[in-house]
Amino acid sequence: MRDQKPIIRTVFAMLLMSLVFITYHQWHQNEQQALADENKTLEQNQEKLEGDKEKLSSVNDYLKEQSSENKQKNGYLTWPGIEDQADILVQESEGAFKKAWAMYLVKESKRYDLDPYLVYELLKVETGGTFDPELVGPESKYGRAYGMSQFMKNTAPWIADMAGLPYEEELLFDPYYSMQLSLVYLDYLNSRYQNWDEALTAYHRGMSGLEQYKSEHGHAESWYAVEIQENAEAHTTLASAE
Repeated sequence: MRDQKPIIRTVFAMLLMSLVFITYHQWHQNEQQALADENKTLEQNQEKLEGDKEKLSSVNDYLKEQSSENKQKNGYLTWPGIEDQADILVQESEGAFKKAWAMYLVKESKRYDLDPYLVYELLKVETGGTFDPELVGPESKYGRAYGMSQFMKNTAPWIADMAGLPYEEELLFDPYYSMQLSLVYLDYLNSRYQNWDEALTAYHRGMSGLEQYKSEHGHAESWYAVEIQENAEAHTTLASAE
């Protein structure tokens, strides 16, 4: 029995050492995983910061380009033809797009040198042809979109700030406020990308969504961008023929 005690102590010591080693190894693995998770979080935060910095820089560049002359064009010089264009929009929508909305859209479009037919077609697609100012879009992983221009609550505030407008969620259901945000956002996107395929696809999918779309397809000619431009061109052609 005495001869077995050293063996028992040795076995016990080996078991204890094994337990210590296993515990240390597990702790070390947990620490490595925690560090890896922390590094991944830091990388994601860095990417977000870089994206926010790029967007802020782009917004600042856009605001610098906007001259007071462009924002305050003499109404007497821009009024001719506004009512005729507005009537075309009302008739095309079979009255769903109200005359007051059409007059406002055409006049404000001219302030930003935007084609009112293009903006109208965007609103038509966004609302499924209803032009419902109280429309609430379906739930998505980014939330819902609201109003005639279908802005999300994570996008509308900074566009309102860029437009020099107050922001309240209820205003997204105001058709004039909604159209004004869409005009400013479209002007900003066109200024940033310098072509309507990218600008319209970015409006529809978001700026990061645009980059993903281009990566997957090799171009920015989404169905959304093509449909809006083709229909706007049809309006322009019809108006010219008259």
